[in-house]
Amino acid sequence: MRSALSLGMAALAFASAAPAAPRGARASVGAMFAGRTTPVLVVAHRACHNPAPHHGMAEELPENSLAGIERCIAIGVDMAEVDVRRTRDGYMVLMHDDTVDRTTDGHGKVADLSLAQIRVLHLRANEGGADAPNTDLRVPTLEEALATSKGRIALNLDVQAGLYAETVAVVRGLKQEDGVVVKQAAGIGSPLLADTPPFDRVPFMPVLSGPDDLDAVAVRQSAGVRRPVAIELPRLPAASLPPIAEAAKRAGVRLWANSLWDGFIKGMGGDVDALRDPAAVWGRMGRAGITAIQTDEPEALIRYLATPGS
Repeated sequence: MRSALSLGMAALAFASAAPAAPRGARASVGAMFAGRTTPVLVVAHRACHNPAPHHGMAEELPENSLAGIERCIAIGVDMAEVDVRRTRDGYMVLMHDDTVDRTTDGHGKVADLSLAQIRVLHLRANEGGADAPNTDLRVPTLEEALATSKGRIALNLDVQAGLYAETVAVVRGLKQEDGVVVKQAAGIGSPLLADTPPFDRVPFMPVLSGPDDLDAVAVRQSAGVRRPVAIELPRLPAASLPPIAEAAKRAGVRLWANSLWDGFIKGMGGDVDALRDPAAVWGRMGRAGITAIQTDEPEALIRYLATPGS
């Protein structure tokens, strides 16, 4: 049964109509990541699906939705992270899971469904699940997401199932290279990925991978002809952070960490803790050298970063 919540196309219209924060250089990855006028960038995980009550946006929106991207723009987020998969007939769509089951009212693998079959499905509110209400919103294509974000906000494309060449082709076809960041795991034996096709055609960020020597991976991945725009941390203990932060600083690239859920840096806490004590989580991350934070609570992080002494 369709929900009576104001989550459908009215939500998208509301998000679009909300006064947009000054955007500065947020739509340009080159300017945003190279500059230091913004000490810590705010990245919204799967776009802005949680409410933003201080902006009058009390409703939950579906993850990976155009309405979520619009909300990110309206509240002043620096970058929206979205997930990319391919349909059976070759279209790139925004979807995290390999099936549509969690986030829509449909069933089946994305790779087994045509775009037309996916288009009839309704996105579920927030992170979805069987108990989440349906909305009037539909699964967007990557092209639609890029059209929505162009000149307004940067996108971090979390490419699923190894579909990097196809994803980069769509980005380049729309001349949106400076509006996205693409990432891939990198270990000590990986080539210099920022110099390797197709990553050499778009702003690139390696995600450090391996049991140890992650600082050496950071140094190696920053040593190519093309420098990555940032380095993303995996889950790790806080004691492992200082040498990686120093490597990123010396390379002149941003250091990206996730405060999602219980947090990716053990001992620093995550989003739930940050809502109670932002200085103890997000503040500590910033003091430790983190210069880009991915969160499910972007409005709260923006408010914290705007406080004196944060």
